[in-house]
Amino acid sequence: MKFAAIDIGSNAVRLLLGNVYESKNGPIFKKADLVRIPLRLGEDAFLHKKISDEKTEKLVVAMKVFRQMLNFYDIAEYKACATSAMREASNAVDVVKHVAHESGIAIEIIDGKTEAQIIYSNHVAENLSDESDYLYIDVGGGSTELTLFSKNNLVVSRSFNVGTIRFLNELVSKELWAEFKEWIKKETKEFRPLTAIGSGGNINKIFKMSRKKQNRPMSINKLTDLHDFLNSYSLQERIEVLGLNPDRADVILPAAKIFLTVMKAAEIKQIYVPQIGMADGLIHLLYENHLAKNRKGLVFSE
Repeated sequence: MKFAAIDIGSNAVRLLLGNVYESKNGPIFKKADLVRIPLRLGEDAFLHKKISDEKTEKLVVAMKVFRQMLNFYDIAEYKACATSAMREASNAVDVVKHVAHESGIAIEIIDGKTEAQIIYSNHVAENLSDESDYLYIDVGGGSTELTLFSKNNLVVSRSFNVGTIRFLNELVSKELWAEFKEWIKKETKEFRPLTAIGSGGNINKIFKMSRKKQNRPMSINKLTDLHDFLNSYSLQERIEVLGLNPDRADVILPAAKIFLTVMKAAEIKQIYVPQIGMADGLIHLLYENHLAKNRKGLVFSE
């Protein structure tokens, strides 16, 4: 079965096509294709509190392309969700209506709590030790979602308006930054030792730079070294010398800063980076919902 997830974030818009294979040991999830468009809706939403006509039309074009891809593939079901940028845009409802009219894709604007729950739906902690405690950190352009697990149970989850695009535009106040760190210290103090699980395009890129094997953790010392290494280059040098995409070269430093801040506040020494995010969580939810519908004798039609 094929499912598709559309993640409309503050930095980029993504379409993830995923295959799900049934096996005697449970479903196997495989990424079939990923299309990423660096639209940066957050630049409009966070600075001007609305999505511009120019960005709206670019979003329409992207959704039309995604619609064609959904039509081409034999998709069992799909879902499109928008996060922090669209949550803050005063004209978000109008944008969503316009996109639906032009492309046929209905976008759901989700709150921070729902975003964290979708990310949690990846069940990544189930693949780690049942006896350990983990802090799941998802850093995006507009927000950071934190989810604390203890022995495979979700303890607490919180979304903060602390993101890479906000940092670039100096929109994270000292008060919010202090609240962010204090919440982490308070909620994690009873869970030691604690290990981090990181998601988002920036931590994925940093992890690749570390040359660690996929299922091995990266230490906070290594993350610090990579942050300092990246910071030693100018933005242009990160593009020309290190080969980073322009839309990655500027946000990767604030992302590293956020991850390091969380890890230090929670006294975390290492982080796993399973290369998953909200779109992957949506694929898991779509599959589970598809099974539930079939059990009730309902047939889904697109």
